[in-house]
Amino acid sequence: MENAGQGLHARVLESLGPEITAGEHRPGSVLRTDELAQRYDVSRTVIREAVRVLESMHLVESRRRVGVTVRPTEEWNVYDPRVIRWRLAGADRARQLRSLTVLRCAVEPVAAGLAARHATPEQCAALTEHAMGMVATSRGQQLEAYLVHDTDFHKTLLTASGNEMFARLHEVVAAILTGRTHHHVMFTDPDPAAVTLHVQVAEAIRTGDAARAEELTREITVGAMAELDILAP
Repeated sequence: MENAGQGLHARVLESLGPEITAGEHRPGSVLRTDELAQRYDVSRTVIREAVRVLESMHLVESRRRVGVTVRPTEEWNVYDPRVIRWRLAGADRARQLRSLTVLRCAVEPVAAGLAARHATPEQCAALTEHAMGMVATSRGQQLEAYLVHDTDFHKTLLTASGNEMFARLHEVVAAILTGRTHHHVMFTDPDPAAVTLHVQVAEAIRTGDAARAEELTREITVGAMAELDILAP
């Protein structure tokens, strides 16, 4: 029964969350627990569980005798990977991708420079392995396989920076890369120049060349922004 309850809670969450982030329930609007339970044909307990998750994302605020109030957009936890995923699934995808890519441009080059100073031999080896995996899957429309190596590369890079704040952003970057792939804001095959840059970043970090690692990673993020200008103007 517990698994069934979790399934119902997830179903409600995956419907209501995207509706809120897409603006179907405007900030300040009130959602009634009883009405939601009737709409989704679930118990009020299931609705309360889903609402608790939405509250943790700062999407809504639940108050006794008032109901569930949708919070203003500027109060949302926009770094939550689920919020990112839901927003990327909506009509405002292009603007959201641009905002997230600007964040990458600000963070990842600096993280790469730090990684060149702090990465362990194991992290250097992992970066090289993931970069070569990207090379191996960059042809023949293998975007899902490429995505695995791409997300692992950037997770390792951010973690290798030695900065715990950067490291925690790996889920955000993974959500960006996943959303870009799943919503077809990617070329059929990745840009060969971008793939090569990842290999070069791994090598710069391995050799401790912080300036080059930062410069090359900036090229990657600038290239990602240029792709958006073409694919999601």
